[in-house]
Amino acid sequence: MEDFATYILEEKDYIQKMIITYYLSKKTGIYYDKSIVLRTEIAKLFLDYSKINVDKNLVLTAVLLCNCKKIDDSQKLGKLEIYAKEGAEYLSTLGFNKRFCKICEELNRYSKSEPREVESDILEVVDQFTGLILNRAERPAYTPEEALIILKERNLKDVHNRFLDDFILFVKFLENVNVKESIDVPVIKKLVSLHNTEPNVKSFISILGNEYAKKIDDAIEKSIKGQMKEQLKTVRYTRVKNPDRALFSKEIADRILNHKSVYKVDE
Repeated sequence: MEDFATYILEEKDYIQKMIITYYLSKKTGIYYDKSIVLRTEIAKLFLDYSKINVDKNLVLTAVLLCNCKKIDDSQKLGKLEIYAKEGAEYLSTLGFNKRFCKICEELNRYSKSEPREVESDILEVVDQFTGLILNRAERPAYTPEEALIILKERNLKDVHNRFLDDFILFVKFLENVNVKESIDVPVIKKLVSLHNTEPNVKSFISILGNEYAKKIDDAIEKSIKGQMKEQLKTVRYTRVKNPDRALFSKEIADRILNHKSVYKVDE
């Protein structure tokens, strides 16, 4: 009889993976909310259009499961520094190998696991960005532009994330791609809106899989075509030639880092 790890890794369709994880969460009580669905969609789009040489199936499975031991108020209850490691230990009981569990443990840097796996940097940047563009009890959501500045100038300023600059470029491109409905809506804004308006995880997965995933893919393909790959090559070359080149002006960064966003997602 196959274990859970084999079962979910053999499923290549990421929407079906979301559904599998949903039923696992119902059975076991692991952490799985609408933000995980949003994180997985953003990670999928990033991998599709940045063409990073990693196992996409493995990364998306890790995105779905790496927060499995998180709780709603992990900081208040003292779990912030240990939930990723506890999650990795739990995943090992489901049949995942040591490397997969290490990738998930390195979602954040509290365990000080070194050297970091390449895939862990993807989990980290996607996880942090998604958290910033969603409302929290203590603050409203940041716009994508504000979130990128916070990532670059504060959250990941003093660490080396291999894909931060590529992710910034990806989001900037995505902000110019619209989902066509009664009015054109930028992709990220639409995804955040679905997160905020769908009543539960199951309905979010359903509307994403049945209506919006292909629509978003088609919009990006039509708008970007082969340009993103070429632009990412340019950014990598620029970083080699001038690694200290700022992606944001100091004035803009200071403005974002020193005020609370009033951004609200609505349509």
